[in-house]
Amino acid sequence: MKAGKLWLAIAAWLGVVTIAHAEPPRVVVSIKPIHSLAALVLDGVAVPELLVKGSNSPHTYTLKPSETRVLHEADVFIRIGEGVEPFTAKLVASLPGSVAVVTLMDTPDLLLLPRRQNAAFEEHSHEEHRDGHKGDEAGTDAHVWLDPENGVKLVQRLAQVLSKRFPPFASQIQRNAANAQAMLAALDKELEATTRSIKDKPFAVYHDAIQYFEHRYGLKAVGSILISPDVPASGKRLSDLRRQAASLNALCVFGEPQSDARLLATITEGTPMRSAVLDAEGLSLDPGPGLYAELLRKLARDMQSCLAR
Repeated sequence: MKAGKLWLAIAAWLGVVTIAHAEPPRVVVSIKPIHSLAALVLDGVAVPELLVKGSNSPHTYTLKPSETRVLHEADVFIRIGEGVEPFTAKLVASLPGSVAVVTLMDTPDLLLLPRRQNAAFEEHSHEEHRDGHKGDEAGTDAHVWLDPENGVKLVQRLAQVLSKRFPPFASQIQRNAANAQAMLAALDKELEATTRSIKDKPFAVYHDAIQYFEHRYGLKAVGSILISPDVPASGKRLSDLRRQAASLNALCVFGEPQSDARLLATITEGTPMRSAVLDAEGLSLDPGPGLYAELLRKLARDMQSCLAR
């Protein structure tokens, strides 16, 4: 064997030995969509721990003592930011310095959209910017994962952070990230095809959670029932939305897995509008590496099913 090939073989063997003796990373992730992306990046390296499990909403989540212990023993904690996971504000402040906290809202070049504050959305209201700054988070829509292009940026950020934190696994993490980005590019084209027939069909939502999906595929939301999922709708807001939806000929009102069906009925009663459920956070889906793609596919299918009739 020539000397060059011999050294390559030795280097490869040493890499395998290093990985075999390295401790698996202990990574905790806040919510299902981001856990799915982290699982793709860590495939064959480690299985990340999901914090907000089952059908629990991160907007109203309260940590259990056992989960607090898991977080204190983690190497890395990954979250979107306080706009989606308000319970993480005090949590992050209490974690030991040994836990690296990754706030994905700070990801460079991430597409960020402002939160829409009114019951009726203004046409062309998607005023975008591409920065990740903590100071902007209070006025920013934090559901950033619903744009697959943002998904690519999140995968890149995860790969960068995890490769640096866990050098023995860096090559595997980078390969996984490249595979995930290729999958997301194909998914984006698939979703574009699925949503093409509903681009100009107006609809209303329970709360303003799918703006990034709308923006990516040119969809037409006319308003939301709630400003925030934990702030009840007033009678005036319901009247405003009902009037807005009727004036713009909204075809559907989309609820959520935990929304109040009575509110949807109030909006649609006596009108030709239909109602359906959209699950923007994957609350009804099983966690794992396949969840992210299934979440976006299901979102597109459920919207297409209600709007295309």
